[in-house]
Amino acid sequence: MCKSIFITGTPCTGKTTISEVLSNDLNCKLIKINDLAIENDFVLGIDDEKGYKVIDIPALNEKVSEIISDSDGLTIFEGHLSHLCQGADKVIVLRVRPEILEKRLEARDYSQSKIHENLEAEALGVCSAEAYELYCDDIYELDISDLSIEDAADLVKDVIENGGSYPVGDVDFTDWLIN
Repeated sequence: MCKSIFITGTPCTGKTTISEVLSNDLNCKLIKINDLAIENDFVLGIDDEKGYKVIDIPALNEKVSEIISDSDGLTIFEGHLSHLCQGADKVIVLRVRPEILEKRLEARDYSQSKIHENLEAEALGVCSAEAYELYCDDIYELDISDLSIEDAADLVKDVIENGGSYPVGDVDFTDWLIN
């Protein structure tokens, strides 16, 4: 039985929404990594060029490890930094085609430079590559582009409970970079 699941991916891939559905369905604890970092003063500052928060990853990692060791049941850690922490039984990377992701990012009023940066990250599979460095075969990369929230949550739930074969590299959006 899994004790800790990390759900990660580029912003706007559905991590938060799907994790909330799963938390209710599986009756488990949900930790939002970004909130955890802010609540514990792990924000080192703001990147002047890109405007995002710079997080103390070693401190965040230590806190995540503490939560995992103190937890009795399943805990889901959600956020695009979760895969940079240690202790997951499974890391699930949610992927969405860049043309879909672009609309979601625009709906959140992201700047054009931030939209482009996130689209490139998604096309290149940055979260998957970073997760692979730490977790190798305990990663599941899921293309949820055409799935409803319910269907995506069911797929993630099935991966949590049964595993499956969703290796890093099977999802490939690099063709977006050429267009």
